[in-house]
Amino acid sequence: MTPVTAIRGWGFVVLLMAALPYRAVAAGADSGTLPPVDPAACMAAIAANDDDKVTADCGALIDNEKTARADRIKALVARAAVFARKDQLDRAIADDGDALRLEPQADVYNIRGELWWKKGDRPKALADFAAAIKLNPDHPTAKGNYKRLAQELERLGALMAVAGKPAFNCSTAKRPVEKAICASPDLANLDRQINAVNSKVVHDAMADSPRAGRALQQQQDDFLARRNADFGKPGYDLPKVMSERLQRLLEIERY
Repeated sequence: MTPVTAIRGWGFVVLLMAALPYRAVAAGADSGTLPPVDPAACMAAIAANDDDKVTADCGALIDNEKTARADRIKALVARAAVFARKDQLDRAIADDGDALRLEPQADVYNIRGELWWKKGDRPKALADFAAAIKLNPDHPTAKGNYKRLAQELERLGALMAVAGKPAFNCSTAKRPVEKAICASPDLANLDRQINAVNSKVVHDAMADSPRAGRALQQQQDDFLARRNADFGKPGYDLPKVMSERLQRLLEIERY
């Protein structure tokens, strides 16, 4: 799933706007000394799905110090959605952050979490999904996002733990080709990927036909035998050979 389901159609934004409370009292005007600002133009722009008018009319509402808090929140969330669709992630995150400072809401935390995820800041994304779930333990999107991101972080941690290590034990490597692979993080990563994909395609084939699975494993054994025998010969390109083997396995996996 793409991390940013927050950058979704206007229908979601309109629903979120409707869920936000409406207040006619201006922010900072509890004493009644300042008249409220009319939010009609901004709300009409949101209802019309007009990104340009949202940026202009809701922007004016956000910038007006007389704007009621609830109206300011709606305007900030709507403008953030426009920025997100335009891939202006920092500005979208800033608007959602301002909205959350005015009133913490599970939907907005989830939206900002998805933006952080798209931006590549997984810890902040995870924190926002957790905040959304704390406010609404039954929030299905936030729960799903939290689970998927936690699994992604777990996979990344596992990959970092084996980065630069081949599928075999370098401490017992004796063949020149194995020593060459151990000496190169790039070749080591290639070797590990080849082994992982080969294991998967053989396993999948075995489920349908043990004979087909054995045939695929024999292909891998033949590849390793040729690699071991040909390494060091004039013109032998180990990175190229290994890359081609990985691509071949990936093709088998796709089909």
